[in-house]
Amino acid sequence: MSPSKIKTKLLPFDAARYLTDDEAIAEYMTAVLDIEDTDLLLLALSDIARAKGMAQVAKDAGLGRESLYKALAPGAKPRFDTVLKVARALGVKFSAHPA
Repeated sequence: MSPSKIKTKLLPFDAARYLTDDEAIAEYMTAVLDIEDTDLLLLALSDIARAKGMAQVAKDAGLGRESLYKALAPGAKPRFDTVLKVARALGVKFSAHPA
């Protein structure tokens, strides 16, 4: 088979596959927070939750699994206390620095 006829199958990018330790998660969250995009923040929290296991994160946050999915869905407008509960369950802490 010639090289031009070989089909390459690419998998869609999934950030959750690369969030294997606390260091990677912290770097990811720092980069996302620097962008200041709320939808991207929800996506990042969702990626981390999937990496850690949605059911366990929901339990640790005191939410139902379906509620967690809804809170982190694109375009969702979760309450700030929900975001903090999820972040705490993920082992992530937000901090403030001078701009």
